[in-house]
Amino acid sequence: MFSLAPRSVLRQARTQFRLSQPTVVPQYSAIARLLSTLAVLEQRDGKLSVQSLATVAAGQKIGGSVTGLVAGSGAKAVAEAAAKVKGVEKIIYIENGAYDRGLPENWAPLLVENVKKGGFTHLIAAHGAFGKSLLPRVAALLDSQQISDVTGVESEDTFVRPIYAGNAILTVQSLDPIKILTVRGTAFPTPETEGGSAAVEEGVDPKVESPTEWLSEDLAKSDRPDLGSAERVVSGGRGLKSKEEFDRLIPPLADALGAAIGASRAAVDSGFADNSLQVGQTGKNVAPQLYLCAGISGAIQHLAGMKDSKVIAAINKDPEAPIFQVADVGLVGDLFEKVPELTEKLKAQ
Repeated sequence: MFSLAPRSVLRQARTQFRLSQPTVVPQYSAIARLLSTLAVLEQRDGKLSVQSLATVAAGQKIGGSVTGLVAGSGAKAVAEAAAKVKGVEKIIYIENGAYDRGLPENWAPLLVENVKKGGFTHLIAAHGAFGKSLLPRVAALLDSQQISDVTGVESEDTFVRPIYAGNAILTVQSLDPIKILTVRGTAFPTPETEGGSAAVEEGVDPKVESPTEWLSEDLAKSDRPDLGSAERVVSGGRGLKSKEEFDRLIPPLADALGAAIGASRAAVDSGFADNSLQVGQTGKNVAPQLYLCAGISGAIQHLAGMKDSKVIAAINKDPEAPIFQVADVGLVGDLFEKVPELTEKLKAQ
């Protein structure tokens, strides 16, 4: 069962057609007591990824118990830290360096084994590069259909997700015995990381030999806030015209605001910025307190990744640019003049 409605009339449609909406299962119901969620918690270099904690919040919304899973080198120490997260009943860990790089060929058998052993009804991962490459493999192995980019939970089997770059909202019901979801981190509140007292125990490690070998990585290190979790983001688009202009204008403005740097797909495809900085439907979803963009027209694919920002400010020379339809604050002008002027005024403060 599913219902489809354009975003502009979604609220009205939900009001008029209440009978088509599934009944929300109370958290205290008999069904809720039978539910159990395995939340995949990401870690890197022994540190728990805060963004992946959205899986815990989604699991709580579904109902029943929530168990977290961490794997890799130093996983036990990460598990003990994750045990303090409120809302988690148990943390299982797998201490094995083979899981450090997040290769889906390694991780898929690991999740399948632990889902089967624990008898979980739901498996959730964050809707990032890791989750999007991993869970389709797990879904195939478990013969279940994955539901991607979930932004809302209506009951234990009914979920809400955007389609058509956020222009429409789909409510979809899954009849699979194991529900496999990736959830949008910005759509669920991050649970408190202190105050919990979850049990910690070792999970099952199938130790399946992987056909994929990790060779190397080339990371760009930065002292700026992480794009996915920053409270302020400054993004540049194709209007900056070149990598030299992007580097000349965007980093100083971001530094003046203490912000992370983002970019539109057009800017990334043109070589102005690294792919890791892309914001949008095929990039990262962000929801900072302030999203300031310059030279971005506002294509729907870009808006899909930043429309949940609390305050959106835009600088563009075209007064008819679509970005101004969603911006809370707009400045019409030449960004090559306005951005340096804004940067200087911010530094003066």
